[in-house]
Amino acid sequence: MSRLRTTTIAFAGAAAVFALTAAPAQAAPGDVTTTCASTATPAGYVDVNWGYSNSCGGQNFAPNIKQIKQLTGLPIGTVVQACGSAYYPSGWVQTSSYYSGSCVAFPNSGFNNNAWTLKRVA
Repeated sequence: MSRLRTTTIAFAGAAAVFALTAAPAQAAPGDVTTTCASTATPAGYVDVNWGYSNSCGGQNFAPNIKQIKQLTGLPIGTVVQACGSAYYPSGWVQTSSYYSGSCVAFPNSGFNNNAWTLKRVA
């Protein structure tokens, strides 16, 4: 029974890591997905939140997961809040920048502006 439990836990852990690192296949406009920070933010997405999870490795509790939001397909005039840790897509402009505790992507990064308000203009 112990071997079965260990095998089940190993498969579940592997599935969780795969789910966190896999790029969203067909996300709808505005959908938010969680991924490991080591995965590049795909084109058409922005980072919207950073955090820590054992499933993405790491031992010092530094941010290692991020939530990404699909911007492609959102209507002109849409306003979103995004972390400044990834470039925003063309057709969007930054209307303001500010500090957000949810956007701390690096330990000891201070209280500098790390987030943007974005608006779709094209």
